[in-house]
Amino acid sequence: MLSKHHWWRDAVIYQVYVRSFLDSTGDGIGDLAGVRAGLPYLKKLGVDGIWLSPFYPSPQHDHGYDVADYCGVDPLFGDLAEFDLLVSAARRFGVKVLLDIVPNHCSSEHSWFREALAAEPGSPARARFHFADGRGPDGSEPPNNWHAMFGGPAWSRAGDGQWYLHMFTPEQPDWNWRNPEIPAEFDRVLRFWLDRGVDGFRIDVAAGLFKHPELPDSDDPEADARTRDSVNPLAWNQPEVHDVWRHWRSICEEYRERDGRERLLVGEVSVPTAREHAQYVRPDELHQAFFFDLLSAPWDADAFRKVVSEAMQDIAGTGSTVTWVLNNHDQVRTVTRYGEPVPEGSGLGAARARAAALLMLALPGAAYIYQGEELGLPEVVDLPDDVLTDPIFRRTGSRARVRDGCRVPLPWSGQASPFGFTSGAEGVRPWLPQPEYFAEYATERALADTRSFWHLYRDGLQLRRELPQLGEGDLRWLDTPPGVLAFVRGDGLVCAVNFGTAPTPAPVSGAPLLASGPCPAAGVLPGSTAAWWIADL
Repeated sequence: MLSKHHWWRDAVIYQVYVRSFLDSTGDGIGDLAGVRAGLPYLKKLGVDGIWLSPFYPSPQHDHGYDVADYCGVDPLFGDLAEFDLLVSAARRFGVKVLLDIVPNHCSSEHSWFREALAAEPGSPARARFHFADGRGPDGSEPPNNWHAMFGGPAWSRAGDGQWYLHMFTPEQPDWNWRNPEIPAEFDRVLRFWLDRGVDGFRIDVAAGLFKHPELPDSDDPEADARTRDSVNPLAWNQPEVHDVWRHWRSICEEYRERDGRERLLVGEVSVPTAREHAQYVRPDELHQAFFFDLLSAPWDADAFRKVVSEAMQDIAGTGSTVTWVLNNHDQVRTVTRYGEPVPEGSGLGAARARAAALLMLALPGAAYIYQGEELGLPEVVDLPDDVLTDPIFRRTGSRARVRDGCRVPLPWSGQASPFGFTSGAEGVRPWLPQPEYFAEYATERALADTRSFWHLYRDGLQLRRELPQLGEGDLRWLDTPPGVLAFVRGDGLVCAVNFGTAPTPAPVSGAPLLASGPCPAAGVLPGSTAAWWIADL
């Protein structure tokens, strides 16, 4: 088992969605200088590091996840000099910096893909991607029946009649990782950013990269689009991908041996079971992989216990630690998710989100917080169609699972939009409109209100640093009434969550050390509330 000094094993990382964090240039779009200006806020919150969403040159068909140049900065967000200033400032604050790297696909404007389109069938340029002849007498049907995750066929036709594969959108052609030029190119990319001082990478679609070599038809071709997940076993989770992560891990170890600083690889791994998930975090592969089962679990005590137990058994058993997450840039925010279908204004969604936060921060391992989560931001569910930018909406015409609602720019101060998000002249609007009620969630207001989400997160993070029971380690479940979860960490740190709405006896008689909501009577845990105690059990 690795020892405590490995910083990433129990780190709390804050996901910065750069275009929605803070705008320093007045164009209504957040940028790297805005992230640098926000570092004191993040330091005060108490996070260990930040993960930056893609800021590379891109036509922004999928908000930067269509990368045109992996070794640059899009002018929307700044330049390499500004990036270097951000890394230097983060180091002064003691904050790690992780970059979002996108190895499964690139932009259709990437120079290699433009070269491929101009080249002939069978050329080396086309071999970097998945080009294939179509089916049917005139080749007018796609090479197989796969559908893209964001809707429609997973194939588009080039001008000369061949087809190319894209598991997301036509503007995001998939790399062919069986071509040795691709892993060599990404070696260069990793080293470019490691040499600029980054502390690691969040890897997009880490179960992707390799496709079945024969590209056969799928028994359920619309599974990815239906679930908005990596379900097609012919396109995801191929065994060869593990060799890539072993190699990337060796690169990180090379840099660690050079200067003593550990670099982190954390994967976006979406696979059917915790046991398959565990294969990605074996000792010579990724350091961590997001465990999304907690995020997708319904608000139910039995469901949460099952998720936590399976993770502890299968993932922690590899020698890694579980990487917990409740929110991210692709999912409906917890305040809204846990509140449905409760009538608006009940406050139940917010109470449950606060309780889930304390549960997550008490679990063994690492945790990732998505910007705005610490403010208790709800999902913006009523954005007009004409402002939606998510390619899912453009591809399907449906608002189902559209992700813009969790990406609305943060409110910082004031009573009206742009709430301090942009420094632009009057009339400059944030790239997505902020609702009027965002005034209630502004960081300025949150910091001043000791009952706010922000103070709950700050206090929880402070206790994680101070209490030896939290972070790494194991947990032991306690016997509880139905609808209640309780466990012990280390030498007597008890966390309990009441998933019901009625009060229940607390597992510890005294007043809690920290609670997600008011606990007016010692020995009682109110409904939709979590609490921590130090007790001799």
